[in-house]
Amino acid sequence: MRKILLMLIALFVYSGTNAQADTLRVMSFNILHGATTKNDFNLDTIAGVINKYKPDLVALQEVDFKTNRAKKYDLPTELGIRTKMASLFARAMYYDGGEYGEGVLSSLSFIGSENIALPHLEKSEPRAALVTRVRTKNGNIIQFVGTHLDHLKDETDRIMQAKAIRDTLGNTKYPTLIVGDLNAEPTSETIKIISEKFTKPAHKNAWGGTYPATGPTITIDHILYNMPAKWKVLDYEVVCENYASDHCIVVATLVFTP
Repeated sequence: MRKILLMLIALFVYSGTNAQADTLRVMSFNILHGATTKNDFNLDTIAGVINKYKPDLVALQEVDFKTNRAKKYDLPTELGIRTKMASLFARAMYYDGGEYGEGVLSSLSFIGSENIALPHLEKSEPRAALVTRVRTKNGNIIQFVGTHLDHLKDETDRIMQAKAIRDTLGNTKYPTLIVGDLNAEPTSETIKIISEKFTKPAHKNAWGGTYPATGPTITIDHILYNMPAKWKVLDYEVVCENYASDHCIVVATLVFTP
């Protein structure tokens, strides 16, 4: 019995010391419901931007699912086909003959997902957080959360939504990325609340303007993570492509070490 116990301990130590790090490229992209800034509905251009940077995970905001204005297209699936990535959609509300909400694209295998309806005032637009879990190439399980918080000048809804994200996901056992258009600047109460559990990268580009795409003056598109000791930021880029979206696109290359 003692011999078996020693073998199990040795196996545990061996497997623990051989856990491998993963390098992940993640993107936040507000796709303006496919319309582009010229209102000409060009999914190939949106997909082309994604393909250029070859991300592993993409959080999409302002995503239409079979609405009239999106020509009845299922935008996450269409973009998934064009980028050769798996896609998921989370409805925030019914809209214009279809649905509107969040999307996630992944080059990695999805192993779980959840749509969290975020709180809002009665007359405000509903919002959601799309929680996905993926298994990386080295076998690590990463939780990737795409969201889009309220856009109104009054911060009431965003504060409620930030608290919901903090309280629902703040103590998760999974290494987690919160990615999206949070409509909140780094010094806002909204970001302060989320930052109680999730860290914004110290990289200098993480504090640059992301909106509007032409001459950005405010930083409202973000990538944050928990377990900061396990993440290293190799690169953080703000891409101001002012045709595909009215927001700049955020792309970060991160190393996760279990």
